[in-house]
Amino acid sequence: MKKIYITGVAGFLGSHLADFFLKNNWVVYGCDNLIGGYIDNIPKGVQFDKIDCLDYQSLLTSIPKNVDVVYHTACTAYEGFSVFSPSLVVANTLQASVNVITAAIKVDAGKFVHCSSMARYGEQKTYPFTEDMTCSPQDPYGIAKFSSELLLNNLAKIHNIELTIAIPHNIIGPRQKYDDPYRNVASIMINLMLQSRQPIIYGDGSQVRCFSDVIDDVDCLYQFAVNPLTNGEIYNIGPDEDPVTILTLAEIIAKKLNFKLDPIFVNPRPQEVKFATCSANKIRKHLNYKTKINLSESLDRLIDYIDTRGVKDFKYHLDLEIISDKTPSTWTSKMF
Repeated sequence: MKKIYITGVAGFLGSHLADFFLKNNWVVYGCDNLIGGYIDNIPKGVQFDKIDCLDYQSLLTSIPKNVDVVYHTACTAYEGFSVFSPSLVVANTLQASVNVITAAIKVDAGKFVHCSSMARYGEQKTYPFTEDMTCSPQDPYGIAKFSSELLLNNLAKIHNIELTIAIPHNIIGPRQKYDDPYRNVASIMINLMLQSRQPIIYGDGSQVRCFSDVIDDVDCLYQFAVNPLTNGEIYNIGPDEDPVTILTLAEIIAKKLNFKLDPIFVNPRPQEVKFATCSANKIRKHLNYKTKINLSESLDRLIDYIDTRGVKDFKYHLDLEIISDKTPSTWTSKMF
């Protein structure tokens, strides 16, 4: 049987990926430090180690020899927060990525699949973003993600390990962490509205995003393990058909919840990209990708998950390293 190792396996994307491979009769190993995931996300059958990707020596003992593919989904994926806690975010993005591929090379893994971020693109003159664009990341997280890609490509070529880079964007769905005040806008809004609290919107809410259901991303990621045509490629993954402003997103969720919307508007977050959506044309062409779940259906799935699991108070579980007049009041005053 083929073997896969997943970093961040207790996280939102990593746990769904583990489920998919288990159902396809792979042996699944994984690790997580539980900063951004829930322990009960981990599917039964995963051989799990609670370790941090910054601990290189532990990775060497956790990743099995000659594993067929390593998926690196673990990351402190905090774009806006990275402006004010760059040390934490960069270490858990750049250094963690280098540690994992180094360990993968050391144990003779067959392939490495890296989950990057559309934060790599930054501000562009046109959108949706395409894979051939020159990257111009705007914040420490985006810079760290793009830097990770450069380092991984360099190491993969030197040490002869197959590499595919995936660019997910704004993934939503069941198992997403929804008590985190620093990320996951749709989950934050749903958690607040289910508590009869108004959502908080940065700026005027005209920022444009495209949200992708986790099912559509996992389908793509699975192909990277089994289709040799994906080796050496970079792909935006997930749908691109439903771009929406953040304010419109709040309106859609409020309508679904029969909630009287009166958003709280606060100052824009520094370095936030206004227009950020990704084209899926390359993966459509190469792998015949088709969207399975639209935005409305995906939001229904997320609402049902949070409602069933139960609303939660927001946990300010990460420290702000830099506090200034630019630091969002949502965090300094714990407004969520």
